[in-house]
Amino acid sequence: MEPMKPMKPMAPMKPMEPMKQAAPWWPENLGEPSSSGAQNDTRYAYFGDAHRLAVQQGGQVKVYDTGSHRIQGFGQQQSQGSTLTFQSESGPVDLASLQLA
Repeated sequence: MEPMKPMKPMAPMKPMEPMKQAAPWWPENLGEPSSSGAQNDTRYAYFGDAHRLAVQQGGQVKVYDTGSHRIQGFGQQQSQGSTLTFQSESGPVDLASLQLA
């Protein structure tokens, strides 16, 4: 029986390619959001300077006018008639109460 031969050294690894940034799902004219997030099949992006809130549900994007609200948080009821609620400096804001932009 022959003795084991030494292992070959590992070849150097190639540098990693930087990840490509995903294309935004909201209208490009809104620019970069102040904040964004997702829960279940709903995504949202808030554009504070423009007073706009983009919401994607079921693949459809709608843009809302947030008026004087400064959106600070996001919540979604997990019941049969699920509702989308945002937190602002003056309390909760139901998405249904916002006007389409």
